[in-house]
Amino acid sequence: MPRAVYVLALGIFAMVTSEFVVVGLMPQMAEGLDATVPQIGYLITAFAAAMAVGGPFLTVALMRFPPRTALMVLFVIFLVGNVLAATATGYGTMMAARITTGIASQAFFGVGISLCAQLTRPEIRGRAIAVVLNGLMLGTLLGLPFSTLVGERFGWRAAFWAITLITVVAAGTTLFGVPRIERAESGGGLRQEVGVFRKPRMWLVLSSSTLIIGATFSAFSYLNPILTDVTGFSTGTVPLLLVAYGAATVMGNNVVGRFADGHTVPVLAVGLVLNTLFLTGFALLADVPAAAVICMMGIGLVGVTMNPAMVTRVQRTGNAGPLVNTVHSSFITLGIILSSSIGAVVIDSWGLRAPLWLGAVLALAGLATVLPDLASGATSATGPAPLSALPTEGNEHRQGATGARRPSH
Repeated sequence: MPRAVYVLALGIFAMVTSEFVVVGLMPQMAEGLDATVPQIGYLITAFAAAMAVGGPFLTVALMRFPPRTALMVLFVIFLVGNVLAATATGYGTMMAARITTGIASQAFFGVGISLCAQLTRPEIRGRAIAVVLNGLMLGTLLGLPFSTLVGERFGWRAAFWAITLITVVAAGTTLFGVPRIERAESGGGLRQEVGVFRKPRMWLVLSSSTLIIGATFSAFSYLNPILTDVTGFSTGTVPLLLVAYGAATVMGNNVVGRFADGHTVPVLAVGLVLNTLFLTGFALLADVPAAAVICMMGIGLVGVTMNPAMVTRVQRTGNAGPLVNTVHSSFITLGIILSSSIGAVVIDSWGLRAPLWLGAVLALAGLATVLPDLASGATSATGPAPLSALPTEGNEHRQGATGARRPSH
């Protein structure tokens, strides 16, 4: 596995830690910015919305640069946003900071995953993507509790300064640990990247990712109140359970990465079936502590951990270019936004178990979008695989990024 793959994971870890920092410090930030807790909650929504809407546009603006240069530009923008957050004296400034970091974060995902595909051989690409996405899993497992601990001990501004330091380290590591690959000088360029979205099947594949992640976040968004108010765990126990959940996502991500290349669609189908069962079991047995924990851990193992297979399926349907990967990340973010928003509505009407039922319904809908591929026998590549045209580790300097821009027929 190229060293650069692990370096990209560090960058994503910094982005995800920044995304989640507000979750653990809402009361402190509300007091410091003279705002209400719901207003601080809107900062989370603004970050996600900026990712979904602004990320693809920034990616397009950076397509003229070589991938490593684009990553460095994104680090600078992200760094500015975090410094602005650390020094914010008012709610408006903090909102601007969150929007800035959200846009940069989404573009980083797209460019980083595309670069990962360029740096690795086709037969290990799914595993490599899983390594990069471990930055996402570790951001949940370690980044969130770390930033919360720093914020509680030294003030919420210190948490943003700590993330700024992590960002500087990640940027320096990227500068010296990621090889320079020239951008494509021939091929379809932006037109080719946009062209893949004319294929109806591309939208079906993207919707699968929205539903898979939406199903998982229907539960994850409300784990805290479900575990305390329905299951009966103390508030001091919940953080330990969330750490266990995070550990399950890391484990599941690595397992899925092992099978994502050769068994892409079956992995997604099995994951969705199991997630439906775990979500349904959680909804039925949320008041039974042992059963609730087992189901929660199951969701961690087969939920967001489908990312490597999802990315592989999207790249094979379209291409491995940065715009396709960024738009895919936007559809994933859309799943988070929709599930958490609808979850809040159904809680008001049917109680805290309702988001779990919502998740089960979304998982079944996701399975319906995957079954046509499964029935047609598309177990790995679902057509001519554009990934095979990408440069491998041994010839990336000779070919540059041309393979990522070649049309798929």
